[in-house]
Amino acid sequence: MDRIDSGSRTIAAPPESVYQALLDRESLEAWLPPEGMRGRIEHWDPRPGGGFRMTLTYLDASAAPGKSSDATDVVEVGFADLVPAERVVQKAVFESEDPAFAGTMTMTWELAAAGDGTEVTVTATDVPSGIGQADHEAGIASSLANLAAFAETR
Repeated sequence: MDRIDSGSRTIAAPPESVYQALLDRESLEAWLPPEGMRGRIEHWDPRPGGGFRMTLTYLDASAAPGKSSDATDVVEVGFADLVPAERVVQKAVFESEDPAFAGTMTMTWELAAAGDGTEVTVTATDVPSGIGQADHEAGIASSLANLAAFAETR
């Protein structure tokens, strides 16, 4: 589990606004699920040492079976580091009986001022082997596009 997946995007919103979208429950539910999925947060504790549990549901499970059930991915996420307007580090563990999805994946969201906007770089480390790299990076890009659409209209 030493693979690294990543993605980045410039968002036309200040770092403070993007950071807020990363730490607001309703905002995260709105933009984090990649295309073809919807998400629901079951508990929420936005502080270092806190975290959340999210159920991601495939809109069409026939095209992509879930990790936790045929139609869902359930993930327990802990906040390892929170630096306002600069960085959010998450530790993610998928609920799955398949050992290919076992382990703790670290998702680091780096925010850097870029003119009138924010360069957002997402780096996933210790990615479980059951998660295909191309699919994961497409999911990261989709979530970044959703984040941009969300943050740029606020």
